[in-house]
Amino acid sequence: MAARLSLKRKPFLKWAGGKNQLLEQFEQYFPGELKNGKIDRYAEPFLGGGAVYFSIIKKYKIKSAYLSDINKDLILTYSVVQQKSEYLLDLLEQFQQQYDAAKQEKRKALFLSVREQFNKQVYEIDYGRISENWISRAAQFIFLNKTCFNGLYRLNSKEEFNVPCGRYKTAAIFDADNITSVSDALQNAEISLSEYRDCYDYVNNNTLVYFDPPYRPISRTSKFTSYTGDVFSDARQIELAEFYQKLDREKGAKLMLSNSDPANIDPNDDFFAKIYKGYNINKVYASRAINCQAGKRGKISEILVTNY
Repeated sequence: MAARLSLKRKPFLKWAGGKNQLLEQFEQYFPGELKNGKIDRYAEPFLGGGAVYFSIIKKYKIKSAYLSDINKDLILTYSVVQQKSEYLLDLLEQFQQQYDAAKQEKRKALFLSVREQFNKQVYEIDYGRISENWISRAAQFIFLNKTCFNGLYRLNSKEEFNVPCGRYKTAAIFDADNITSVSDALQNAEISLSEYRDCYDYVNNNTLVYFDPPYRPISRTSKFTSYTGDVFSDARQIELAEFYQKLDREKGAKLMLSNSDPANIDPNDDFFAKIYKGYNINKVYASRAINCQAGKRGKISEILVTNY
């Protein structure tokens, strides 16, 4: 059973900008020290769906991990999966049964009811301490993620989740094998609601740190706001680059960072070449939309910055 579950580990959430499709390309850029067992710690300060983490722990001997994000409900849900997965699965199974038994209009009504409960419940949650109401909130979060339009996470000005219902024939709300396997994979991880800089004390020279920040927009018409409502401006990209350099200089860790490639739109845009001068800037290729027009989706390059 354990061997089967270890193979199942994969992101349990749909997440915008997820790295599933890039994992094979990332493999060739992982440091040799990870492959020969010298690296046994991992940090991912912009966790999101966690595809890179789940891929790495299936193949390499990672003894501990530091996983963080500033999305409160995302980190709450990871914590529940880590510590209360059996109780969570009971609620997810109920959601799955309700969803499967309903026709499309009833599914929409169910979705709107859960969304309303989710938005009301936020005022009852103490995000600093795990409690029983974390379990129901995590179940709602996963249900909404699996049934909303495109798996998006978006808050309005009142910090209410406002993504509309998606139209799906099926939705994998209850995946007991994967949730159980993911829970097992998180047992040696510190899950933290925190800014990326807070990983500093965890990192040492046996650590691989992977940064996947909100991407810099690659077109002037891109309206870019992160899922927490904060704009990750050029100034913040520069601050992140300075922190990257600080970890390199003071910790001796292996560092890897993803971002958009300006060359998709403007080959003369050297923003990242300047702020990561002296580091290796590699290119990987993903199928993503450059803008909201479906016809503009295709293979575009992204950058992968490494200090090794």
